[in-house]
Amino acid sequence: MAQDISQRGYARPDVLVSTEWVAQHHKDANLRIIESNEDPLLYASGHIPGAVQVDWTMDLNDALRRDYLNKAGFEALMSRIGVTPQTLVIFYGDKNNWWATYAFWVFQLFGHSNAKVMDGGRAKWEREGRPLTREVPSHAATQYTAPERDDSQIRAFRDQVLQHSNAGKPLIDVRSVAEYTGERLHMPDYPNEGALRGGHIPGAKNVPWSKAVNPEDGSFRPANELRSLYEQEQGLSPDKDVVTYCRIGERSSHTWFVLKYLLGYPNVRNYDGSWTEWGNLVGVPIER
Repeated sequence: MAQDISQRGYARPDVLVSTEWVAQHHKDANLRIIESNEDPLLYASGHIPGAVQVDWTMDLNDALRRDYLNKAGFEALMSRIGVTPQTLVIFYGDKNNWWATYAFWVFQLFGHSNAKVMDGGRAKWEREGRPLTREVPSHAATQYTAPERDDSQIRAFRDQVLQHSNAGKPLIDVRSVAEYTGERLHMPDYPNEGALRGGHIPGAKNVPWSKAVNPEDGSFRPANELRSLYEQEQGLSPDKDVVTYCRIGERSSHTWFVLKYLLGYPNVRNYDGSWTEWGNLVGVPIER
């Protein structure tokens, strides 16, 4: 059984809530629970009572460009799900919260810092036998005013990543070992998403995202184990400028969350272009 969140030594324990906390508070007036999954059918099959769905493809991404929604799009999304700047949003989802941390990360691009993640995600909630409902809640629309999206602090782009790699700064490739070595172009049981070359960005260290969670319930490992994983084994430290990446930014948002909030790294960015971009770029270096 995982330790209580407050006892795990995190730099920011306040960004996590337990399934028990959600069970006690899910009816709070100034709270919005958001489910974000890889599988869009999961929400319809049953979700935490009162939770709304934020679909990573339909709600967070631009319909034409490979980019995220803009200021107007974010304001429309928040209005539709009944959120104000003062509303506390709690994210959870499948795949040990891949897409929950991805949605959390996108929300931070627009400065909605009143946000937390439910430790262990959907699987832990289900494993504990907690209630699910198919009832889709209806929330009154709000008038949400967002700042312009700020990509400068927590998002990395390909030219920045190339400079980062050339300078020998730390990169964390959170994919599987087989993807990192170039043996595979995609995750096991997933289709090839278009990368023409396999391997990794020069200098990147391989720390699969799953090493940050407890396999028995998907909760985050305590800080001392995370520091051993990233600092003692890979030489990271909070004073370093770190970039994380995977295939499209979903698994690396999970590691970004771990480094930034649980270990307190002030300078960590997620490269959402990741391998589907890097593995297709003309002229960039690749290591195997």
